This record gives sequence, structure tokens and C-alpha cells, in this order.
Amino acid sequence: MSRFRFELPHLPTLRRREPFAHGDLGYVPRRERLRPYNHVEPLIGGREAFPAMLDAIRTARRRVHLEMYIFEDDRTGREFQQAFIERAKAGVEVRVLVDGLGSFALSARFFDELRAAGVEVCVFHPVAPWRRRWGINKRDHQKLLIVDDELAFCGGINLADDYQPIERGGGGWHDMHARLEGPAVFDLGMLFRETWVEVGGAPFPEPELPAPRPDLPAHKAQVEVISNERLRARSRMRSAYLHAIRRAESTISIMNAYFIPDIGLRRAFGLAVKRGVDVRVIVPSASDVAAVYYASRHLYGRLLKRGVRIFEWPERMMHAKCGVIDGVWSTIGSYNLDRRSFLHNLEAGLVTIDRDLGDRMQERFEHDLAACREVTLEEWNRHSTWQQCLELFFYAFRYWL
Repeated sequence: MSRFRFELPHLPTLRRREPFAHGDLGYVPRRERLRPYNHVEPLIGGREAFPAMLDAIRTARRRVHLEMYIFEDDRTGREFQQAFIERAKAGVEVRVLVDGLGSFALSARFFDELRAAGVEVCVFHPVAPWRRRWGINKRDHQKLLIVDDELAFCGGINLADDYQPIERGGGGWHDMHARLEGPAVFDLGMLFRETWVEVGGAPFPEPELPAPRPDLPAHKAQVEVISNERLRARSRMRSAYLHAIRRAESTISIMNAYFIPDIGLRRAFGLAVKRGVDVRVIVPSASDVAAVYYASRHLYGRLLKRGVRIFEWPERMMHAKCGVIDGVWSTIGSYNLDRRSFLHNLEAGLVTIDRDLGDRMQERFEHDLAACREVTLEEWNRHSTWQQCLELFFYAFRYWL
């Protein structure tokens, strides 16, 4: 695939804005759900995420908990497997939970090697069509690593060579993860425990709540952990996006791999544009899931007419699920902006109120944007009737994608 790189002279100048009447906490609908005194470190791709995760595992003293959608039996997967085995043999409690469909390629031998070292392993909804209810429509899409109830990782990166840099023999997929310290680690630990017990894993004591560290300058982010483990929480991430979008005053910057926003989100984007907000979305120019790619493109015309600017990531797969609004509200996680994430799959994401993090997220977005190609309405109106029919066909099945 060819690389596109060109200058975007009309990008808005980043500026530090003053909080509106309700303050920075006005970007969240329920401020009591935020936990203060956290440190959130964005990690770009496997180049940054994998070394940080492996270092955390190898220095674990008490517990290591992994929940992963895709865990491949490749070079990356084996490196993590050996790190788990080494810690288990050292007496650390190690629990690994993988999705039955996403990690379907893992062999029984791979699991046996883990169990032989003392690692506890569970599979979420194994692929077993002979069972009456085997959960094909509900997958565990969460990507969590919790170490010693003190340090956690959350985001969009799976354990596979696809996420390694090209120079290391990987696929060079672009994605974002987050390293988290502080009281919000407790919520990710509880989320893991709830899913683990649900699928039949042996119960273990609840995680400990890390003490707040207001004395550390870096530990000042306010964080809400959002998941859809429980039915009443299924719409929480959508509501978080809508609330922040409706209060945006300057910029809305989103990167999303599987972007099929519903009419409510599309309307909110359009109203933001009318208020003078610069709404920009980065999507893949080619996807690992072709059906989602075409369904997403069906909406481009509607979004462009509302004034939303769409940019295609021109390189290898862009798998990120993140966003930043006004340099204040940020999110990193596994949520796609589609029905499957909101209604079916188990997802986890961090919503953060922190200006320093927001500035860093916005700077990263601008950096990535410079490598993208903008899709214009004029260009979009010229694409063929055959392409439009193909996109409409897959959009009709968006509920199942």
C-alpha cells in the first residue's frame, strides 16, 4: 500500500482553553464516578506497549491478571507466555483469560504449558456450536493487564505480532494502549475478577484499592473506568461520548478502527460543527474486517455533509480506539463506535479528565493526522454506484458486524 504524506495548512492552532462554566468536570455526566490521583501514560503500538507490559509482568510480586481478546501463538505470544510461566514458577498468582473466538488458534499445548507451570487459564465462551448457548454473539473484547493491584494496562492492543513494528518483523499495526497507576486500577481489577468468576474461574480475593498519591505531581488525572459487563452499563460509553461531544467548544479528535456511529452520535457531531467545533475523525483506509470497512464508508457522505472531516490512515491497519475533546476529556480503550461494542461485546475503556494528558493526546492526533489523506465531499460524490451498493449492503448488516 502506498504511503500518503502531505501538509494540512488549515489545521487549527492548538490552544489552551479556559474551563467553561461548569469546569473541566462538566465533560462527564456523573463526576462522582471519577477516581482522582491517577497517572495515565499513553503507549503507542506494540513498540511502546509490549516492553512496558513485559517489564511489569517480570517484576510482579503477588498477582498478574491478563484478559485478552486475541492471544496468538507467535513470537509475541510466546514471549508473554514465557513471562507468565516464569512468574508462576516464582510463586506469583497468574491468571489468564482469553476469548474463545479471538484466541481460537491457540493450541491445547499452549494452554497445557501454562497450566503445567501453575498458571490458571480460563476461556470466555469457547467455540462450541454443539452447546445450546455458547455465546457466538457475545465476545470478550477487553484487553487488560493488572499487576499486583497497583499497575494496569488497558487499550486496543492484542498480544500478536501484528502490533509489532515492521522492523521487528511485525505487522506494523497502529494502535494505542494506556499504562495506569492509581485508585482506578482497582476498578480494572474488579472488572477482571467479575468476568473471571462469570466464566467459571476459581474465585480469589477482591483486589486492593491503591492509596491515592496526591503528593506525586504526575498523579492528578481523574479517571472513570467504563465497561459494559453489566446490562445496565451497556450504554455508558456511548453516553460518555455524547455528553462530552455536546459540551465541546473547540476540537473533537477521534481515531476509531471500526467507525459506524449511530444517528444520535452523527447528529451530535453535526451540531458540534454548527457551534464552530472542528470535528475530525481518523479511520483506516483498509481494514482487517472488510465488511466493517464498507459499512463504515456508507456513512461518509452523511458525515461530510454535516461538516465532519474524515481522514484515512494510509499505512498498515489502524486499530486504535481513542479520542480527545478540547484537550481536556480523553479516552483510550477497546470500544469501537459501533453497535457491537455498545450492545454485545465486553469492552473496557478509560475516560480521563486531565489537561496535560489531553494536550499529549491532541499532539499525537495531530502527528498522526499529518500522515493521513483527507476524504472530501467532492471526491466522495464521485465514487461509483457499484461501490455505493456494496457499502449499503454491508451497512444493512451493521448490527451483526
